[in-house]
Amino acid sequence: MNRELLGLREVLAQRSAADGQHDVVDRDPERALDLFGRVERQRTEAEAAVGGGPSVFHRSHLGKGAGVPIAGVNGIEINYQRSGAGQRLLYLNGSGATLASAGLVTAPFAQRFDLLAHDQRGLGLTSVPAGPYSMADYAADALALLDHVGWDSCRVVGVSFGGMVALELAATAPERVERLAVWCTSAGGQGGASYPLHELAAMDAEARARTAPLIMDTRFTPEWLGTHDSDRFLVELMASRQETQRSDEVRRGEAEQLAARSAHDVWDRLPRIDCPTLVAAGRYDGIAPLPNSEAISSRIRGAELRVYEGGHAFFAQDSAAFPDAIDFLDAD
Repeated sequence: MNRELLGLREVLAQRSAADGQHDVVDRDPERALDLFGRVERQRTEAEAAVGGGPSVFHRSHLGKGAGVPIAGVNGIEINYQRSGAGQRLLYLNGSGATLASAGLVTAPFAQRFDLLAHDQRGLGLTSVPAGPYSMADYAADALALLDHVGWDSCRVVGVSFGGMVALELAATAPERVERLAVWCTSAGGQGGASYPLHELAAMDAEARARTAPLIMDTRFTPEWLGTHDSDRFLVELMASRQETQRSDEVRRGEAEQLAARSAHDVWDRLPRIDCPTLVAAGRYDGIAPLPNSEAISSRIRGAELRVYEGGHAFFAQDSAAFPDAIDFLDAD
């Protein structure tokens, strides 16, 4: 294996929600590099920019009490991390994602920003308080974390569920958001809801295996995946995450998040958002369909809609997605 592939295998092997994902890399290394090689190179550059210290991939594996920042805010303990230098940027993760599992997505942002990210309530090393949780809770947690690190305002990027939290945060405290980017997300209510992932989680394994690829990307039929290697690798990678053994407490936190997600509705409050806003969507997204992004951009004054050639993970399919978002967020 070359250096890049060894690095990617190491990252996947260390991710807390990724047991077995490195096997996908071993089975077909060329597809692994085709999909993630560019992001892995960005990780190396991001580490150098930080000055050789623990990277965004590795800090959260140290555990509580071993140098990982823990913020006692909003009645819970939040595991967070900062990396990089530049404009202040808050990153908000998607459903079920943690600091340990999101490094491939956060690394490019750490190249250009002072990046703040955290395990949202119920996930990772953050507390799993009694439910139910609301979207307002997730936004309040993020705002309390900004207070904790001394940020009166910042740029915000949210992916999928994180985009929902970002919209809730920006509508609740618009004065604290300088620029906003939301990827593959929905406003709820009259703006359209994302696919009910709590229903997907309740399916038996066979039904879930049939449904998950088609909502990830509506082109992902068995016939399509049979002739598109990088797309098949992406499906296998995501499926391997679901096969990971998780404790009852972890599952409870994930279920609370999906329940909060199912009640998400910020549609009526979107006009409160008055900062420059980028709404990014995948043309073939079956989880957050393109009309949902069109609705968001129509409701926020001056919002810009960009559509990419991919599905819910368009940022791993269309090479323009990361540079576009980074340049937008870094603008004056």
